Amino acid sequence: MQLTLVRHSSLDIASQICYGQSDVDVSAQFDDELRSLQKKLAAFSFDAVYASPLQRCQKLATALCADDSLGISTSNIKLDTRLKELSFGDWELSPWEAIPREIFDVWANDYANLAPPNGETFSQLHARTKSFIDEVGRHSQGKSVLVVTHGGVIRSVLAEVLNMPLKGLFRIAIDHVSVTQISFNGAVPSVRFVNL
Repeated sequence: MQLTLVRHSSLDIASQICYGQSDVDVSAQFDDELRSLQKKLAAFSFDAVYASPLQRCQKLATALCADDSLGISTSNIKLDTRLKELSFGDWELSPWEAIPREIFDVWANDYANLAPPNGETFSQLHARTKSFIDEVGRHSQGKSVLVVTHGGVIRSVLAEVLNMPLKGLFRIAIDHVSVTQISFNGAVPSVRFVNL
């Protein structure tokens, strides 16, 4: 399986806001970002397309498949809740600076194992991401799969493939409408490129 991971486009929300699983809409730059992404994906075709059910991913997946240039029609996009971003619970839609520093610092030092109030740990996100990859991999041998998702999920997949501790994941840049590709076609998966 060749897995191509795309992060959603930029969002219609002020900077420095914690948005995680909040269903924030795409920004006014969506069409320009879509065209940029289409150029990056022009050489590829796909056997399946999966997306997070949050609208920022659904809209991008739908726009990518609208002209059938990727080989998949919009009616064949599969939504999967396991592809959602990390849930920040009570912090959702709060300015990062409004979260008390002493509480934020404790979480930031161990986000793999600690959750924001009523949110989830990064280990929980990692478990659902791994479940998705394992399931899709079982029936996608030799196929090319596109996944439109979030930065946290993409980092989680990279951590799994590279046997990285979750603690260092945010050192990896995953930009809006970036493309990351991983090959699962041998005994050991390999990262072909990151954040293209």
